[in-house]
Amino acid sequence: MWAIVGLGLGYMTPTVVFDTFGLVARDTDNVVPMAYLVALIVMVFTAISYGKMSGAIPSAGSAYTYVRESVHPNAGFMVGWTSLLDYMLLPMVNCLIIRSYLEAIFPDIPGWIWVVAYCTLVTAVIYLTMRGTSNMNMVLLVIAIAVMIVFVVMVIAQLVQGEGAGTVASTAPFFHDGVTMAAVLTGATIVCFSFIGFDAVTMYVEEAKHPRVVPRAILMTVLIGGGIFLVTSYFTQLRFPDWNVFAPGGDMQFVEDSTLPIIGQLVGGDVLMAVLTAAGFAATLASGLASHASVSRMLLVMGRNNVLPQRFFGYINPKTHTPTFNIVLTGAICLLAAAFTLEMIAAFINFGALIAFTFVNISVIAWFAIRKGMRRTPKEIFTYIVMPGIGMVLTGILWANLHVDALVGGLIWAAIGLLYLAVITRGFRRRVVAFDENQPVTGFNKVIPGDDSLDEVIAEDDSQITPLNEKD
Repeated sequence: MWAIVGLGLGYMTPTVVFDTFGLVARDTDNVVPMAYLVALIVMVFTAISYGKMSGAIPSAGSAYTYVRESVHPNAGFMVGWTSLLDYMLLPMVNCLIIRSYLEAIFPDIPGWIWVVAYCTLVTAVIYLTMRGTSNMNMVLLVIAIAVMIVFVVMVIAQLVQGEGAGTVASTAPFFHDGVTMAAVLTGATIVCFSFIGFDAVTMYVEEAKHPRVVPRAILMTVLIGGGIFLVTSYFTQLRFPDWNVFAPGGDMQFVEDSTLPIIGQLVGGDVLMAVLTAAGFAATLASGLASHASVSRMLLVMGRNNVLPQRFFGYINPKTHTPTFNIVLTGAICLLAAAFTLEMIAAFINFGALIAFTFVNISVIAWFAIRKGMRRTPKEIFTYIVMPGIGMVLTGILWANLHVDALVGGLIWAAIGLLYLAVITRGFRRRVVAFDENQPVTGFNKVIPGDDSLDEVIAEDDSQITPLNEKD
């Protein structure tokens, strides 16, 4: 279980708490820990629902898989389509964070140069190989948490000496005069971005020694990750009671981009800034490689299943055995990081994530209470209706409090997906095919004719056979 928890925490990248601290402090009137507490409560309900669904459908999958199986294939497609927006934009977030790090270290160099350099490097690496970065993520997780512990110890020492709030025990980071619930919810929608990745634990369900391991690992990942965010943001908020310290001369760009280098500089000078930035840089780069490969993989599966045009999206380079076009397309989209802020892209990502989280809660009700009829006893009603119902409402509230531009852009993306679904299903009369980033992506080069009810698609090395059902 702890190995899986470690992988989940690695996906969450704990140092992201520093990246978004400035803009969340601004939007919440300096109650960042309260925003994390609200988000943690919402994520706990959702994590419980993920655990139930991973036990009911014990296969490597995602939110769209659970919705497809428990609600309807078309509903699953729409959840997957909105999640595709997350996949496409996550590499851009990593690029934005890296750009802000390098701008803080080399202020005289234009930011767009770092964007181009990062996108070129990551695209080239993924072009040559799509091997996973799980081991790297584990190492970087340990390093990042060690650096964060050193940071907290230094902050506590400074608070005792009278810096910042001048105390290590205060309710001000959670509530003080002038704080509104609307502001806290706005902050919670931003910090939800910090939790994205805990659901990646579900992909290890087939490797777990026992089915009960994954639900526990999902919940532990959220609780431990949330605890790290809470403790770190609490002491950081005490050290910096006013967010304006991150906007010298009223320059809001310092707040809208990552504030990690500034926090490191103000707490420990150039040394801590370098160490903290290095830890954040390494973790963000590993996350960038993983997210870039993941979206390229999902586009490939969609291309192979004719969800997207196969000639382009389903192409595999015979020399590198990688989906060349998808990798380059993802890199090109990543270049847009030169024109966006971290706040805006995080809001767009949260649009899709909160939709997915909401529907996972709905899936619990649909699968257990409706399909399985488990609604006869008070315990079943509480477990399979009340609990996921609360999670559904809470994630829905956060979704409704997203930035208006993210809501408009996300709804436009969803509308495009609905129209596209109508086309590929011929007016919703055909079953939509599945697409899952965890499906085999080794490519195919020939189809062996045989029984009309079953074709066998052979991988390029002639060693992997993936049977397709009759409708596929």
